[in-house]
Amino acid sequence: MYDNPVIGGFHPDPSVCRVGEDYYLACSSFEYFPGVPIFHSRDLVHWRQIGNVLDRPSQLDLPPETSASAGIYAPTLRHHAGRFYLITTNVSGGGNFIVTADRPEGPWSDPVWIDLPGVDPDLAWDEDGSCWSAVSGNQVARIDPEAGKVLEGPYPIWSGTGGKYPEAPHLYRVDGWWYLLMSEGGTERGHAVSIARARSPRGPFEPGPVNPILTHRGTDRPIQSTGHADLVQAADGGWWMVLLGTRPRGHSPDFHVLGRETLLTPVTWVDGWPVVGPVEERHPAPDAWHPFPETPSRDDFDGETPALCWVSPRGRPDGSWSLTERPGWLTLHATGPTLDRPGHTFIGRRQQHHDCRVTARLDPGSSRAGLSVRIDEAHHYDLEVSDGQARVIARIGPLRQCVAEHAVPPGPLTLALDFRTRDILPPSATGPAAEPLGIEGRGPDTIAFSADGVLLAELDGRYLSTEVATGFTGRVIGMYVIEGSASFDWFEYDAGGGAGGR
Repeated sequence: MYDNPVIGGFHPDPSVCRVGEDYYLACSSFEYFPGVPIFHSRDLVHWRQIGNVLDRPSQLDLPPETSASAGIYAPTLRHHAGRFYLITTNVSGGGNFIVTADRPEGPWSDPVWIDLPGVDPDLAWDEDGSCWSAVSGNQVARIDPEAGKVLEGPYPIWSGTGGKYPEAPHLYRVDGWWYLLMSEGGTERGHAVSIARARSPRGPFEPGPVNPILTHRGTDRPIQSTGHADLVQAADGGWWMVLLGTRPRGHSPDFHVLGRETLLTPVTWVDGWPVVGPVEERHPAPDAWHPFPETPSRDDFDGETPALCWVSPRGRPDGSWSLTERPGWLTLHATGPTLDRPGHTFIGRRQQHHDCRVTARLDPGSSRAGLSVRIDEAHHYDLEVSDGQARVIARIGPLRQCVAEHAVPPGPLTLALDFRTRDILPPSATGPAAEPLGIEGRGPDTIAFSADGVLLAELDGRYLSTEVATGFTGRVIGMYVIEGSASFDWFEYDAGGGAGGR
């Protein structure tokens, strides 16, 4: 058996391709740099990050005014004629573009821009080598991916069954048919996947006999918002679907805090149409089983460049960080005076488990620095050290408040964040543990903040959720400095809590 999600945390809009017995997958990254994380697998279940497609400013230029949940949308990853192609959209400037690479880990080329309207662009090749790109809307055009030119079209094609926001179109050529897979209904709880087919990518497309072929809307399944899918045929001939979904927690309307995650589900073909069952938390595994060695949970900052998992909002200027200035430490230099506006120094990683613990060793010097859990500039919790004090600061929409303060020594100290899901008791529960359900008992989790073993505060996690903050991303936990310079000796992310930790 395998567990969903196969890539936890804020890894939405997955696109997958197979090369021999190897699978490669890319996800949206929105306002974060480097952009478009890329993963490798041998069995579709165990994934290891091998790079970031857009890892240079010449590839990813996100202006300071780039808003949260803008930036890079919905890549499509394909392999054709011995080369990797990735097409995506920078909604904050430039539109659609293509990058290529000989190896999936890179280096990837600089962007080739293409004058094609819409987002969520796709790539597919015909028998004669013609390249087609479908975009949300829905339209399709024949393009030259090397020159970035539209050669024919765009033509209007099937727009789904009538759900809002028809998006994420993918074209596949299977047994003489062109299949158009797309999502509709919005990326929230009404998300769905639908299918149509035609003899030519130009259409006309006939819808499948049963649409949508996948949706969890209106159900009480623990996985919700299933959609934005991509298909892949395995090396053994079987078919699989990768897609995004969420795992809401707490009291109605439920809150999802990790963002939209990457899921995997099997596909069968019946009378020439793909059939997909509900996406379960546990599924029978593919025949291949190839776990990778576990990724170290601790970063001691002994390398010359940041690990692949580290991201920063909008960019990471060279002068804002150093791994050589103080060997064995990550030194951060302030580039902005507050986390409440763009332009600050922050390096973080995605929260991938509901129950987890994050610890870091900080030498604050004379800086203002610490750990932050963020959705965006208007929704973050901070454990900040300055002037001999550790403070817990909550920014929720227009409100900002210091909720706790404690004296700490001037030298290095250990900061800790503990994330714990809540067990919601029914109103009829009795006994010593049956405390009344108050407003604080209805969120998805509790976040506890400690400095050198002293608990400073516990905050309700619902305010760092998509349902409160809005947008397309999830929580990112990281290190920051907003005054002077600070150094971090190590950072550790410990997934825990058993099954609840997923």
